[in-house]
Amino acid sequence: LPEHVAAMLVAEREGQGEYRDIAALRTRAGLSPAHIERLASADAFTSLGVSRRQALWDARSLVAAPDLPLFRAMGVREEGAERAQMQLPAMPLSEEVVADYQTTRLSLKAHPMAFLRKSLTKQGYIPAEALKSARPWQRVKMAGLVLVRQRPGTAKGVCFITLEDETGVANLVVWPKVMEQYRKTVMQSRLLVIHGHVQRDVEIIHIIAEHLEDRTDALMRLAPDGARQAGAPSPSHPRNVKLIPASRDFH
Repeated sequence: LPEHVAAMLVAEREGQGEYRDIAALRTRAGLSPAHIERLASADAFTSLGVSRRQALWDARSLVAAPDLPLFRAMGVREEGAERAQMQLPAMPLSEEVVADYQTTRLSLKAHPMAFLRKSLTKQGYIPAEALKSARPWQRVKMAGLVLVRQRPGTAKGVCFITLEDETGVANLVVWPKVMEQYRKTVMQSRLLVIHGHVQRDVEIIHIIAEHLEDRTDALMRLAPDGARQAGAPSPSHPRNVKLIPASRDFH
């Protein structure tokens, strides 16, 4: 959302009070339908009691045409203003989280890994919090989102990776030989699966990687078909961005 558009929105709200609905936002702040759709995509209208899906529906019903006197009267029917509003079903939580990541790059509703936990548990993958009670040299399997990759020049080719799931974070150590074998997986994965053993020194815990898998495809199961397949008018549109933001990499 352009900064000057946000400034207009805030200035009008501070000067004339809170917005009653989406139509009032457009009229008072002078926002275009495209900018209102951006706000709706980011779930910004929850404070007005309007869900993301309903807000998107309302935003797309706005006509992106000049406000000409000839058409101004079309908004009022002879027998009175139209009161009925299309009520859409609520979005599943997984879709809400996907939309949050696509628009604001994070979510306060849930963590993407939480929706995969049942399947992961059946396959023997532990959550990050389980590492607190893990024994030294214990073999473990874990999966998580890649937050940070680090390969310091002083580390002699060792790569350090920070993974995150819904319970916390885990630190991985990838030795040079393993890095050489799984370089593409290490550098491209957003959801990384690791098999290895625990290295522990009191409260400092690492997983020494032995086998790595890129399971970013599992994240796409969280996205509805529309988010996976539907096109958008601009490459920068929220529905065209990757589901999970890229990691922070340091070399």
